[in-house]
Amino acid sequence: MKNRSKPTSHNVLKNYNFRLLWIGQGTSLLGDEFFMIALPWLVLKLTNDPLALGTILALIGIPRAIFMLVGGAFADKYSPRGIMLVSDTLRLALTTLLAVMILTGWLQLWTLYVMALLFGTISGFFSPASGAMVPILVKPEELTISNSIYQGTSYLTNFVGPVLAGGLIALFAHSKTAQSSAEMAGIAAAIVVDAFTFLVSVGTLVLMKWQGISKPHATSSGNILASIKEGIAFLWGDNLLRTILILMVAANFLFVGPILVGIPVLANTRLTGGAAAYGTVISAFGGGNLLGILLTSSLLQVLRKHLGALMVIVVACFGLALGLMGMVNSTLVACVILLIVGMGNGVLEITVVTSIQRMTPKAMLGRVMSLILLAGVGLVPISQALSGAFIKLSLTGLFFGAGILMVLVAAWLALQPVTTTIHQVLTAEA
Repeated sequence: MKNRSKPTSHNVLKNYNFRLLWIGQGTSLLGDEFFMIALPWLVLKLTNDPLALGTILALIGIPRAIFMLVGGAFADKYSPRGIMLVSDTLRLALTTLLAVMILTGWLQLWTLYVMALLFGTISGFFSPASGAMVPILVKPEELTISNSIYQGTSYLTNFVGPVLAGGLIALFAHSKTAQSSAEMAGIAAAIVVDAFTFLVSVGTLVLMKWQGISKPHATSSGNILASIKEGIAFLWGDNLLRTILILMVAANFLFVGPILVGIPVLANTRLTGGAAAYGTVISAFGGGNLLGILLTSSLLQVLRKHLGALMVIVVACFGLALGLMGMVNSTLVACVILLIVGMGNGVLEITVVTSIQRMTPKAMLGRVMSLILLAGVGLVPISQALSGAFIKLSLTGLFFGAGILMVLVAAWLALQPVTTTIHQVLTAEA
């Protein structure tokens, strides 16, 4: 028998390029959390209109969805590192400009609309390139531990970032100066933190030693459209990938929109603490995901033959959580609900992402990851806009309605043939 040592986090982090990617993107993800707390709070303070918030979030998501497939094809054809470098440089410039406009009083609602479109377009190219990087930099047998480190860091920032961002804004708001101008200064400070993290990301990408990295290019001899069609055909032809794709479309449409728009409105209208409460609730979801990732290895050993049932239960819990959020008046209760749901999501994410990466040829990673990401975010802008409109009628009704539909999605998943055999595929691949 061959004596093959089990990959460890220590061995993976000895990889110079992966270590730089982890440091740079982990720092940038922390900054993203500051931005995602600051932006909704900024819109609500400028307009006090949930519909405006939903519209701006949609303006980020729509171009991101439109350009994501193109970005995936570009990632397969060109250097993912180069695409990430250009994207982060542009976002560094935009966040710096936004902070200056807030501090000088030049900011108007239409400028936020324009910036939202620009951020979304850049993200459409960045996300598939980022998703294709880890499998290029590490060995196939190191993918599970690499994804655990990468995604674990992401959810660590989900846990820590919103609390720090909400606390920073609240700290400024409780200063002795005029509350409105002080809170705007706090929002600007949070965006400055995001700008600094983009600077760190750019630096780590520049320092990478890309020479000698084996990166197969797209095999399609046609144009970008033909390359995209090739990726779609590959994904749709696989039963497991197709089921995951449909599930992600439904789940993200029904869960992410109501959460992204509903939680800040909930914090602003029902919870004590305002921005700090908002950040704490979002952090609880990130903390749950982090715990789920840490428990993944142990749970898969116990539940390896029941992964399909686990997936159905997690999706059903998402629906139950939405329904409960409609009745919440306590920050603590909201945190507990999202902590539990996040744990289930974290376990599934590592196994699914690693399996997708291993099942996909490296020459198609950009396109397949762009399709998976598109399924995750493509309908979110519409969901955000609709959520903003429904909240005007009833915040409770929005959460209840989305929760009922999510339970129906869980029932659909339970009836899919691949659900009963998914453990065979995932345990063999991951």
